[in-house]
Amino acid sequence: QVRLVESGGGLVQPGESLRLSCVGSGFTFHTATMSWIRQVPGKEVEWIASIMSHGNSTRYADSVKGRFTISRDNAQRILFLQMNSLKSEDTAVYHCAKADSFWTGRYSFPGPGTQVTVSS
Repeated sequence: QVRLVESGGGLVQPGESLRLSCVGSGFTFHTATMSWIRQVPGKEVEWIASIMSHGNSTRYADSVKGRFTISRDNAQRILFLQMNSLKSEDTAVYHCAKADSFWTGRYSFPGPGTQVTVSS
């Protein structure tokens, strides 16, 4: 079955960086469009980035554009999210997921998530 496991979260100060990783198994990773989403307790899930299977096409939510970079290593079955210039409002649980479509925010099979806390 599809399994996605995120790592790399932690506590950082505003302006610092983090790199999240997500290892996929149980599906054909190199043909899958993938996404990162995040959730704050009590708020709706926010889609933040997607990447096509070949890695050459990406798209981002306005809230993270220019600060976050999604990438992938198909040989290692790993999805990445490089997060720079972090802000307190980036505090959330970050999940990777299979994207239902590159052009929508819909997704399936989110992983359990990794907590990112941005605080001074």
